Amino acid sequence: MRRSGLRKDFLPMRTLVVGIDSGTQSTKALVVNASTGKVLGAAAKAYGLIEGVPPGAKEQDPATWVEATQTVVRQALRKAKAKPSEVRALGVSGQQHGFVPLDREGRVIRAAKLWCDTTTESECRQLTDRVGGGKQAIKAVGNAFLPGFTAPKILWMKNHEPANFKRLSTVLLPHDYLNYWLTGRAVMECGDASGTALLDVRKRAWNQDVIRCIDRGLGKRLPELIQSDEPVGTLRPELARPLGLTPEVLVSAGGGDNMMGAIGTGNTAAGVITASFGTSGTIYGCASKPVVDPLGEIAAFCDSTNRWLPLLCTMNVTVASELVRQHYGWTHAEFERAARRVPAGSEGLLLLPYLEGERTPNVPDGTGVWLGVRPSTLSAGHYARAAMEGVTLGMNYGLARLAKLGLKATQIRATGGGAQSKLWRQIMADVFNTEVVTLQVSEGAAYGAALQSLWCWRRAQGDAVSIASLTDRFVKVNARQRTLPDPAAVVQYQRSQSLQDQTSRALRKVFGEHRQLIA
Repeated sequence: MRRSGLRKDFLPMRTLVVGIDSGTQSTKALVVNASTGKVLGAAAKAYGLIEGVPPGAKEQDPATWVEATQTVVRQALRKAKAKPSEVRALGVSGQQHGFVPLDREGRVIRAAKLWCDTTTESECRQLTDRVGGGKQAIKAVGNAFLPGFTAPKILWMKNHEPANFKRLSTVLLPHDYLNYWLTGRAVMECGDASGTALLDVRKRAWNQDVIRCIDRGLGKRLPELIQSDEPVGTLRPELARPLGLTPEVLVSAGGGDNMMGAIGTGNTAAGVITASFGTSGTIYGCASKPVVDPLGEIAAFCDSTNRWLPLLCTMNVTVASELVRQHYGWTHAEFERAARRVPAGSEGLLLLPYLEGERTPNVPDGTGVWLGVRPSTLSAGHYARAAMEGVTLGMNYGLARLAKLGLKATQIRATGGGAQSKLWRQIMADVFNTEVVTLQVSEGAAYGAALQSLWCWRRAQGDAVSIASLTDRFVKVNARQRTLPDPAAVVQYQRSQSLQDQTSRALRKVFGEHRQLIA
């Protein structure tokens, strides 16, 4: 008999699931009790990018992810004192957009080009021209062709490494590659696949016309698409024992880090918006139908619950705050104390935080700009607070765009390093003019991967459980960190927002000329 609701007595107390988050800087694993949602064990392993690559290139060896995953899963299971037979399912979250090329034998052909790789601007223009322009690209797949996405990376390989392209047999994304390593099956689910700019997000299917704009044979190299609640398979027997698991462990569809972060922050209903303040910044919300931005500023992604996840991404968040903090040699506490001494608005000091170019708004030639530098604002505290404010205003540009497309926030669930700062949470609430909360489990992507695997496993057992019922039960808000807007600061930041937006538009042409100057 199919069960429609959650019963506390349905699962043994030691039924466990594992969530893995394979990111740009580290891989994390959580062991979660499937009956209570409690995290019983956690582990993380840091790593870096490949050094010595050309300017703009950001690459990693997928073997790095495999090694890190092996390490953190074993460590997390050990901390949870888990028996292999107690673990029923496993889910993988991965950094979006990375291009992992495999040959006929399933071997990695070259290092993966990552989401933050900016060497594909020429290929973005080529693809846009081939499909008939930017509006036609959005009509075809729901998204413009941006350097971060996977499609231009594939064309880059064809243009710059034809011998490698000739060997290409299968295109995977980072989380897909880990699923392939775990199960031996190469597939994609629609959430992560929508970030390739090859998927028609409205139909949740590959767009063959766009695919042929890269290469007529590329369609055969793209993997099968599966639904978000489908399992990829079970663990390869030869891999199960080294991981401390059994071959019966189900591996769920998994998804991109933003899609898993949505699940892990309980972003499975309208009105809840997740804001991630990490190296880059993302803001996204759950939608029951496709949300396509005709301007292409908001990414029209699918989510990993068989719905949609309109998302904005800014390239520069803690990049800016960390630059200031390290310049003055501060600890994080010293940085916040200095910023707290300066009033909202930083007395007119405003940062345009395009330190590594920008994606939303799309300003790839952008640089950082400090406006309002004068003797009274030339203090370290002013620069600290202006950095926090500048990147938050940059994210609010996209939040306002989301509202115009129909996704209005009633609550912001903040994650990432920036969310750990009490001052920064207040700045968020004031800039967004919305309640800001944090969550008891801060590793949203890994926790979301664990919850998705539980959803997938439960449904495989014949239980008609919904993902929302799981997130409603398990995802908990930190009541002590609930932050409400200050009306006076809201007015101040509305003025700052207008000035930042005007400055950004006015300098677009200047950024291009400046790039030619330093080339």
